[in-house]
Amino acid sequence: MNSFHSPISAAVSDAPMLGDTMLPPHLATPPAKFGVKSEAEFLPTRLVALMQQSIAATGLDLTGLAVLTEAATGAYAVTPVIAAMAGAREVHAVARPSRHGPVSVAHATVEALAQAAGVSGRISLLDQVPEERLGGIDIVTNSGHLRPLGVNLIERLPPEAVIALMFEAWEFRPEDIALDACRSRGIPVVGVNERHPAIDVFAFLGPLAAALLRDTGVTLAGSRVAVVCDNPFGLYLLQGLADAESFAWLFPDVSDMFAADWDAVVVALRPSASMRLDEHDAHRLAEFAPEACIAQFWGDIDRAAFCDAGFTVWPRQAPRPGHMGILLSALGPEPIVRLQTGGLRAAEWVRRGGGAVPGGFAQMV
Repeated sequence: MNSFHSPISAAVSDAPMLGDTMLPPHLATPPAKFGVKSEAEFLPTRLVALMQQSIAATGLDLTGLAVLTEAATGAYAVTPVIAAMAGAREVHAVARPSRHGPVSVAHATVEALAQAAGVSGRISLLDQVPEERLGGIDIVTNSGHLRPLGVNLIERLPPEAVIALMFEAWEFRPEDIALDACRSRGIPVVGVNERHPAIDVFAFLGPLAAALLRDTGVTLAGSRVAVVCDNPFGLYLLQGLADAESFAWLFPDVSDMFAADWDAVVVALRPSASMRLDEHDAHRLAEFAPEACIAQFWGDIDRAAFCDAGFTVWPRQAPRPGHMGILLSALGPEPIVRLQTGGLRAAEWVRRGGGAVPGGFAQMV
């Protein structure tokens, strides 16, 4: 453990200053490159190098296994290519039309990256789930172009199959996967320990919040930021804001905040069936932080109520319910490569008979 000495204060009820808090060692040495994605970072050669590094770091080995995942655009095109590079005997990559582009664009993006990695012959690019092949699939990823993973798909999988959640188990969204069907079949749903040293995706959360605040127009250096967070993201968000020379306080709920000259309020609340911030919260913030920008990092907000209270919530386009307001890919491809490799590694671990152990790759839903 290392002592944390940064220009941050924490107010969690009567909690001590964060300067007296102990943080995990890897928070002191986050990945060296944070910031806006550059064209060079998305060059196929750059992505292939990142994927090779991540496969080596995690020990991902899919030899003999068949994977069903998505074919996507941008940084998310890496998932089927990582699986093929890690030795999967079959990789089925499904694309659907989306706001990010048509199926043809997703297929072309994955194909170009697969060619650069020398694995294009091992990836089947599809526009629908190959139902006739589901009986031979070992790992299914909970990816956007496959969701929701419904009863029909789950009942066609072999009993030894594993579903890779692709994020931590506590972030599970019930609408993504027919969990009862998985449990009745004995098919594990496996989260990934994003804080594992070989993955360390949580170290990107702070810079991601800083990027969202910059989008709102907040000058971070010297700014006063309230972070409303009820989950493990909290200290990582504070670290990123400290790195940006902001003064940040952590509150588990809006009701715990105190009145101050807040420049911004970062909302990072675990989603639930209802709005995490509603009309009551909007009125409280109008009293305690009337000039603040509201940054929706995670957790659903009643935007109409906040508009009536005089606030603009960023990003301007509301994320889908339960989804983050800014994607990790805003920082470039590296966090996506780490996350997707880690998600596959956690599923592989369980598929080969491993269990969830403290500090390991896999978490069970």
